[in-house]
Amino acid sequence: MFGVRCLLLALRRCSSAPCPKHKQATRLRVCEALEAQEVAGDIKVQGWVRSVRSQKQVLFLHINDGSSLESLQVVADPSLEHRDLTFGSAVEVQGKLVKSLHRMQNVELKAENIRVVGPCDTLTFPFKPRERQPLEYSRQFPHLRCRTNTLSSLLRVRSEATAAIHSFFKDNGYVHVHTPIITSNDCEGAGELFHVRTSNEVQEPGENSHFFNVPAFLTVSGQLHLEVMAGAFTQVFTFGPTFRAENSQSRRHLAEFYMVEAEMSFTESLQDIIQVMEDLFKTVTSIVLSKCPQDVELFHKYISPAQKGRLEQMLKNKFITIPYTEAVEILKRAPQTFTFQPKWGNDLQTEHEKYLVKHCGEVPVFVVNYPYDLKPFYMRDNEDGPQHTVAAVDLLVPGIGELCGGSLREERLHFLQSRLERLGLADAYQWYLDLRQFGSAPHGGFGMGFERYLQCILGVDNIKDVIPFPRFPHSCLL
Repeated sequence: MFGVRCLLLALRRCSSAPCPKHKQATRLRVCEALEAQEVAGDIKVQGWVRSVRSQKQVLFLHINDGSSLESLQVVADPSLEHRDLTFGSAVEVQGKLVKSLHRMQNVELKAENIRVVGPCDTLTFPFKPRERQPLEYSRQFPHLRCRTNTLSSLLRVRSEATAAIHSFFKDNGYVHVHTPIITSNDCEGAGELFHVRTSNEVQEPGENSHFFNVPAFLTVSGQLHLEVMAGAFTQVFTFGPTFRAENSQSRRHLAEFYMVEAEMSFTESLQDIIQVMEDLFKTVTSIVLSKCPQDVELFHKYISPAQKGRLEQMLKNKFITIPYTEAVEILKRAPQTFTFQPKWGNDLQTEHEKYLVKHCGEVPVFVVNYPYDLKPFYMRDNEDGPQHTVAAVDLLVPGIGELCGGSLREERLHFLQSRLERLGLADAYQWYLDLRQFGSAPHGGFGMGFERYLQCILGVDNIKDVIPFPRFPHSCLL
């Protein structure tokens, strides 16, 4: 009887005691698993199958989750194979991280369980294993092309470049400003604007039915808004989407693209702006090369084999500066025939820009002091003659042409007011004139097209191949 009572008491204690919790498998990203220096148990990796190879006594998988170009090899018993375990399928693999016998990798995942989260129909899936499709082909599938090695590498480079740009400005004391996307200003004065209306907006004759009471557009630049902020902060920058209504399907144009723009107060020298532009390019590029060496190498190996050498030249050499007038003379003496004949007072075309860079030894070139009538109203008058110029600068780089554009801004009220009056813009830009009346300081700034920057460092010819989603008339992602 005593023994039965003791047994019942022991059972009660066991039932009241907390049950030991089942240890959860540690989730690792593929890049973390590949960087592991020692073996580990109870590991879980989630991703997509890049290859499946089944042998009599072993099953090999390669899993990628987008965190690195390299995939993680999974070794499993053939009994874990499933009919839905195919190229492109989404899987979750649990097992132990062990040392790999393969000389090309440090570790591999010895699977204990493989779960197919989402099957993939390999017959209709437009991409096939071990096939390197041209960029033109993948552009047809904007909703799926991010699953290719090329586009996943591009997106990792974009991500690191974005972080590096923010880091550069933060480290140098700039304040980040979110400038408006919907605006009533046309910074460039080119008239190539997307007009913003509500879906049910009906314009009656003589009636002001605008949502904002004035015509509104998608921004072409955040510069004018940055100049407002430069009246309170000595260094500001913005990095966001801009829009140009250029009806062009060329390899150089986008309707939507990202711009990096900066403004600096108490700046009286164009050289100060030039130095920031060069430092930004070299610093960001060096960071991208150190953070994404395999991703960049993929482009330099398969897309543009000569780009690696050109990029090394750009990073190790001081950028060259030449006046616009000298640039035109160089073009006039060129042994080649241009489609657009170079002439003082005309803008430089892409063919001119590429020739100038080549003439200067494939080193980036700053062209400064453009004709007064060629540039927008806000650029500072150099008061020179007989060829009237403004303190403007464009950065030209190999293979691309213009990458950055900037200037000293006209801070003198009477100069700015007289030019706006001649253009018939004085009323529309009264707020801009106000900035010159209340504590105006010499200032300047620049903008850099982010997609063109990516083209430059990766060697991609078509700008539509450096954006996440190409825009095609038949695409649901327009």
